[in-house]
Amino acid sequence: MIKLLLIFIVTAISLNANVYYSKIEPYEVRKIASNVSGVVLVAHEGMLGKTLSSSPYLKIDAELDRDELKFTKEKLEYLKKTVILNENIVSNLDTSLEKKRINYERVKRLKIKSSVEKDKEFYDLVSSENSSLSTKKEMNTLKTQISDLELRKKQLQRSINDKSLSAKGFTLYSLEVKVGEVVTKGTPLATVMDTKRAVLTIYLNDEDVLKAKTSVVFIDGKKTKYKIDRLLNIADSKNISKYMAQIIVKAPKIFSKLAKVELKVK
Repeated sequence: MIKLLLIFIVTAISLNANVYYSKIEPYEVRKIASNVSGVVLVAHEGMLGKTLSSSPYLKIDAELDRDELKFTKEKLEYLKKTVILNENIVSNLDTSLEKKRINYERVKRLKIKSSVEKDKEFYDLVSSENSSLSTKKEMNTLKTQISDLELRKKQLQRSINDKSLSAKGFTLYSLEVKVGEVVTKGTPLATVMDTKRAVLTIYLNDEDVLKAKTSVVFIDGKKTKYKIDRLLNIADSKNISKYMAQIIVKAPKIFSKLAKVELKVK
């Protein structure tokens, strides 16, 4: 009687177990494409299959960018100093201009001054005002140039950074280019993977989706403490009427092996 009961319980559990198969894949896969154009100077093929450090595994020629960045910085310093000089000039002009306005207003009321003398004072005042306005206009032009150069400096710095690729802690899976090749924007460069963890992707039947989060996960017949970490309640575009779920697990010694995943209701 007891044996029959045990068989019934085991059968009931097995009926509630849904079996899926999945490859054990790296937790993250990054396909790197170029953001810049240039000649490949370094491509460390010896690092394939190894964990990368902070050192670059691929370099693209950035000599012209570095030269332009140097000249851009020098030009920025020159323009900024010129703006400071113009600010001092404007300050002096405004001080002189204020005194000339006061003087013109005083001369204008004097009856002993001829029209010629008054006109001379007026033209001198207008000339000073024009000098002040012209200097301020030049300053605005210089500030616009400075803004453009600041943007160009950032673009060059980003370009230089994008020409030296590193991915500390990731495994170098493939290099798509070799030394001497010319790349442009969008050219595939490499694939790196996070192999410190792994992920199992399964596609659930619709009746399994609601209970997936509370199910016990068995992998290759062994009960685990793993849970469904990611679950989409929208049907997959390729696996029709199936819903993608992912389980994050410890990294195996060898990836891409097929694993049997069972979801058993508690």
